[in-house]
Amino acid sequence: MGQKQNHQSDPDLNNDSKKRRVGFSALDSGVEAKDCIKIFLVSSKEEFNAPECFVLDPVDLNSFFDDDGKIYGYEGLQITVWVSSISFHAYADITFQSSSDRGKGVTDLKSALQRIFAETLVESKDEFLQTFSSDKDFVRTTISSGEVLKHKVVNGHAGDSNNGLANSATSDIEAVRMVVGNMATGHLYSRLIPLVLLLVDGSSPIDVTDPSWELYLIIQKETDQQGEIQCRLIGFTAVYRFYHYPDSSRLRLSQILVLPPYQHKGYGRYILEVLNEVATAENVFDLTVEEPLDHFQHIRTCVDTLRLLRFEPIQHSVKVAASLLKQGKLSKKTHSPRLMPPSSAIEDVRKSLKINKKQFLQCWEILIYLGISPVDKHMDDFVSIISNRVKYDILGQDSGTSGKQLIEVPSDYEPETSFVMFRSEGNEASSVHMDDSQTNQEEQLQKLVQERVKEIQLIAEKVTQSSNAAVN
Repeated sequence: MGQKQNHQSDPDLNNDSKKRRVGFSALDSGVEAKDCIKIFLVSSKEEFNAPECFVLDPVDLNSFFDDDGKIYGYEGLQITVWVSSISFHAYADITFQSSSDRGKGVTDLKSALQRIFAETLVESKDEFLQTFSSDKDFVRTTISSGEVLKHKVVNGHAGDSNNGLANSATSDIEAVRMVVGNMATGHLYSRLIPLVLLLVDGSSPIDVTDPSWELYLIIQKETDQQGEIQCRLIGFTAVYRFYHYPDSSRLRLSQILVLPPYQHKGYGRYILEVLNEVATAENVFDLTVEEPLDHFQHIRTCVDTLRLLRFEPIQHSVKVAASLLKQGKLSKKTHSPRLMPPSSAIEDVRKSLKINKKQFLQCWEILIYLGISPVDKHMDDFVSIISNRVKYDILGQDSGTSGKQLIEVPSDYEPETSFVMFRSEGNEASSVHMDDSQTNQEEQLQKLVQERVKEIQLIAEKVTQSSNAAVN
């Protein structure tokens, strides 16, 4: 049995020059997912690794990784993911120089990627490339059970030049509705979930077993030189159909996605037009949108304002509001009116155009702006109207007045119709606190007014251009 040595008797240990030095490696600071992951959307074998293939820009990759959203344990990590726009399968190539636990563990990359791509993630490059031939008819077969709602012929090539069909002779666009709950629709949506999670901010998958969900698909159908019809998914929206007492329904748009190669080409507007036509034809109560993002809301308001400009029953109300504003001096008055539309106009719009009250009021201010001429002469009064409305929405009351206040409250049932009403007196403190400082409140309110006026001017300009183009 060996004996423990007496280190004190070792003279070498008392020699500073011979003492062993102990060092620690730097703690792993990790790397953010967005800095080491690139995702490409490809539509053919030829596009795989091609320099011109389309790069996707996810809204947030870090949220798919544990804790602080960083990847730990790798040096020189690079993850390249390819997603097929034909079958919506995905393949990931992972390369790194070295891997070791430096205090934060080693991130399980495969599990993290499967949280995003689930069953669409294939194991090998060869298997992924094979899907371009084995699943080339996936979209066409899946939508065969759907209902074609709208069809239009596009002059020339409507899609991206890199989709493998650049030499096609004809190109049609179809809007197809599929009810969720059947196997085909559920299978299609399950393959679309990764793109929804990556590209739609704050999204979560819908319940593919609930038949109240409906998918509205925009399909590009092209005939290639061999005479075969090829189908490409351009975009889609998921809509929930609520029951509305006593014998109607309400449509609520929950998710909308136009694939990046087809964005900024009018397809988002086309989807909205299809939904508006469905809502009108099927006489639903109204069409609403669940938490619309700013860009989508901008398009939606442009579309609805154009519809309202052609809606005769409200034109007299718009002219009356515009004429009141043109009388002038509203900005000098202590209490300027908000020039709200009459309740009859609100109801006419809902019944005929299926635009709910909240959205109609967004468009109403734009209609008034379009109705005043010359605009520059009446701009101060118009801004005064917007300012009073914004102050009412934020503080729950007209400036300097007392009365009823409506405060929206969160609700999982009907967010747009959930509120609390109470009556306040003139000396009662406001129920909504923007800031403790009156000066800061005014600055914040003024900023909101300026932003709203700029938004109105931009939409009015686009609506005018569209109206003139339609006339010409």
